[in-house]
Amino acid sequence: MSRPAPVAVTTVTTSARDARTPEPPWPFTGRADELELVRRSLAAGRSGMVVTGPAGRGKTRLVTEAARGTDCVRVAGTPDTRGVPFAAFAPVLPETVTLHRAVRLLSGARLLLVDDAHLLDDASAALVHQLAVQGRTRLLVVATEGAPVPRAVSRLWTGELLPRLALGPLPREETAQLLTAGAGCALDPLTAGRLHRLCRGDLRLLRELLTAVRERGLLTPVAGTDVRAWRGPVPVTPAVRERAAHLLDRARPEDRETLDRLAFAEPLSLGPDTLDVRTLERLETEGLVRVDDDGAIRLAHPLHGPVLRAAAGRLRARRLTGAPDRCGPALAAETSALNRRIERADVRDSWAPVGEWLVAEGVPVPAGDAAVRARFARLRGRLREAAAWAREGLRQDAEDPRCLTELALAAAQSGEATVTGGPRRAGAVDARPPERGTGTGPSRPGPAGTGDRGGAVAAWTAAVRGDLDGAVRAAGDGDPYDAVRLGAPERAAGRLTGVFAAHADALARGDGPALDRVAGELERRGFLLFAAEAHAQAVRAHRDPRAARTARTRAVALARRCEGARTPALSALVLGELTARQRQIVTLAATGLSNRQIAERLTLSVRTVGNHLYGAYTRLGAGDRGALPWLVDLPETRPA
Repeated sequence: MSRPAPVAVTTVTTSARDARTPEPPWPFTGRADELELVRRSLAAGRSGMVVTGPAGRGKTRLVTEAARGTDCVRVAGTPDTRGVPFAAFAPVLPETVTLHRAVRLLSGARLLLVDDAHLLDDASAALVHQLAVQGRTRLLVVATEGAPVPRAVSRLWTGELLPRLALGPLPREETAQLLTAGAGCALDPLTAGRLHRLCRGDLRLLRELLTAVRERGLLTPVAGTDVRAWRGPVPVTPAVRERAAHLLDRARPEDRETLDRLAFAEPLSLGPDTLDVRTLERLETEGLVRVDDDGAIRLAHPLHGPVLRAAAGRLRARRLTGAPDRCGPALAAETSALNRRIERADVRDSWAPVGEWLVAEGVPVPAGDAAVRARFARLRGRLREAAAWAREGLRQDAEDPRCLTELALAAAQSGEATVTGGPRRAGAVDARPPERGTGTGPSRPGPAGTGDRGGAVAAWTAAVRGDLDGAVRAAGDGDPYDAVRLGAPERAAGRLTGVFAAHADALARGDGPALDRVAGELERRGFLLFAAEAHAQAVRAHRDPRAARTARTRAVALARRCEGARTPALSALVLGELTARQRQIVTLAATGLSNRQIAERLTLSVRTVGNHLYGAYTRLGAGDRGALPWLVDLPETRPA
């Protein structure tokens, strides 16, 4: 029996220089851990991977980036060809082919990338499954969660033929980086947080909204900074309206009335007696509203309220908005709740919709409320967000000492010697204690950051100048926990309680494992920057090199979530176990040289430089070269 003649298989080389593969408008940003997992699945002896997630999550972009530089066959399912056998493989297979022959023809391909696998026809799905069973061809398969998937495709992971990566939402910090790349300028943290919240991980919606905001000129400069902010209604573009059509085009008038009333009262809790219960039950069944544990009724998706408000006419909006001061009591209650969380030393992520909604709509927030939000964000390690809230407060009162203090502390712990966006320098903030009850003045030892704020500003201003001795002296007169963070626990003896006292004790004893345990508790409570610093201090305290490497990895991972924090403890992080060549290339990259410039200086190829940097990023826990200046513990690479 004669063997069929071989059929040539079309391959696609995914290269940065491949003119047939246009680069997307935004660069690939974030997803370092996921990218590493997918790339490992393509290594020798591996069979590949299935990547799943909701639509718009960035699955295709991830696998495309992972396959960049390799020869692969790329196919995709389409909704209109499900009834056509082998439709997805039409570009690479002859017109008439059996499953057996198709398997033989594709068995020589090194890598097969199957996009939109949930749309495959049955024959194509069976072919992908048989290739996985055969094991000669590595497979990257992308499928959308929530959509019907051919059984042959779902059996790839349920039958353990391929590992599965369920792609989660892009984290807030990485979303901010992506938005900066897409906007061509830095966005203020409140704007980035708003877009992240509205899109819930849908990167296509994120791009649509940012494009509309930018093209309509809604990004305005923030005074005294190099960032831009978006305030005001959500632009109801055709794409946004299409996503909200199930809300805007309700057949039942009572449904739309209920949704609109919720949209205009969304910062406030409404009891079921104020709305028609049957209508609410129907909307809840459809997943449009939700009821929290306290009985408050809210719209289910963060985008729904802004779209409904933006689509309402002026008269309807005036009727539904009600009294201008209706948000005052709710805002005060929310601020009090945040203060109580700080006093309990628990700053885990807490949704504060009233303040966030007011800022998004361009409504002024009182300086006292803004200062508490700034402090809460700073204690969480979100330094840029803290500075943004402080500036919101200074818009109402340019001399408010609480907002000036929070702005100065956020700037100093970000490594900035001066404060922009306020009328004073970081070291010249009014140190008079605020009124008691605000949660920003002196209080009993316990929650970190509750000591004298003037002393705290002086300490961190000295630290950013490089005067560590002066910083420690100032910390001893101010917040005792600052002395611990600056490496002088003896200055805090007997002045702290709880986990902060445990941190001081572990550091004084040079107990690496105890410092790691303290870091874990701080992270659990939401103090991400403090946890990163404790792990960084543990690196030097550990006697076991493996434990030191683990502590360093954890410190770097947490520091990446702290919006560019540059404190003495984090500056002490070292390069880790890099090869000599990686160390050389990372050092040059940290000074700002591009890959091409490094390649020319070291007489290497650009690709070799990129590979070394990628390996270094993995070991350092860095997402990109932006983190290198403060991760690299070398004089020539430290930020000024």
